[in-house]
Amino acid sequence: MTRRAVPAPPAPARPDLGAAAPGLADLAPDQRVRRLELTVTRRLDGLLHGRYRGLLPGPGSEAAGSREYRPGEDEVRRMDWAVTARTTVPHVREVDADRELTTWMVVDASASMEYGTAALDKRELAVAAVACVGFLTAGVGNRLGAQVLAPDGLRRFPARSGRTHLLGLLRALLGAPRTDDGSDPRAAGPAGGARADTAPGLADGLDGLHRVATGRGLVVVVSDFLDELPDDPDGPPPPWAAALRRLAVRHQVLAVEVTDPRELELPDVGLITLVDPESGRHREVWTGDPALRERFARAAAEQRDQVRRTLRRAGATHLELRTDRDWCADVVRHVHEQRRLATAPAGARGGAA
Repeated sequence: MTRRAVPAPPAPARPDLGAAAPGLADLAPDQRVRRLELTVTRRLDGLLHGRYRGLLPGPGSEAAGSREYRPGEDEVRRMDWAVTARTTVPHVREVDADRELTTWMVVDASASMEYGTAALDKRELAVAAVACVGFLTAGVGNRLGAQVLAPDGLRRFPARSGRTHLLGLLRALLGAPRTDDGSDPRAAGPAGGARADTAPGLADGLDGLHRVATGRGLVVVVSDFLDELPDDPDGPPPPWAAALRRLAVRHQVLAVEVTDPRELELPDVGLITLVDPESGRHREVWTGDPALRERFARAAAEQRDQVRRTLRRAGATHLELRTDRDWCADVVRHVHEQRRLATAPAGARGGAA
């Protein structure tokens, strides 16, 4: 099973906010970009306190003191020998994140990301996640690059600095072709390349990023992670797992999983049509059957657990965003939790993990 079929409503439900307060999905692309920028810079930046305290605590170059060595967790090359000799207790150097940071993003804009039953669909939520990372990591000397898995092929955005580059990336994501617009998304061909015969998979984007991201930095993968996920939870890992593990050896990796509530459980709404967004296969299902809804919820929960285990084994930090939740609050909770774990004693970190 490459993608699990999801309910296909006639149109995603949007909140009726009125003309005076349109939702994010109702705005023009430029207005959406501006709304996202204001949300991140005012709400997130104010809550997270600090431009250079990144989404993931990690190695850097600026000294920030010393602390006791944690066997099995700290690298020996970070030993602070002067403090160790003075205290007779092993210590390691603590450093702040580099001020010149290169962030690489792999953004899934495939057909399954066009689904949504809340205020946003999954692709729009993915764009919000990109805006969040882009504006939070923006700074003098910092660069941002991306690989976008669009229906018309793999689109590459080289790592560049500046607000103009970030805004251009967001506009490109908002204007990327969709499979439900009545046209062939492959007709125009991918940006800067030839026409793609098949839509790229997540493994293709990660492999491509591994070739160009030569220096250490932050890698953010935004997807529903359903690409080529096996039917058997105990079966072999999906092809993208190995590629993600290779990136985690050199970079800090943040996996942003985007989900919709209707992918996790079926409501009792009578006869509906389930659609595989990748293959186009249809199946009619009677949702009035409680046993069917229970099997669907159980299978969906097993599938999400499979994704979590795969991400954890690959060495990626996991952030889950849902279309029916406040994504700003989820990002803030995630960052504070990561910082708490990074500064907690070894025993507390083990218990939390």
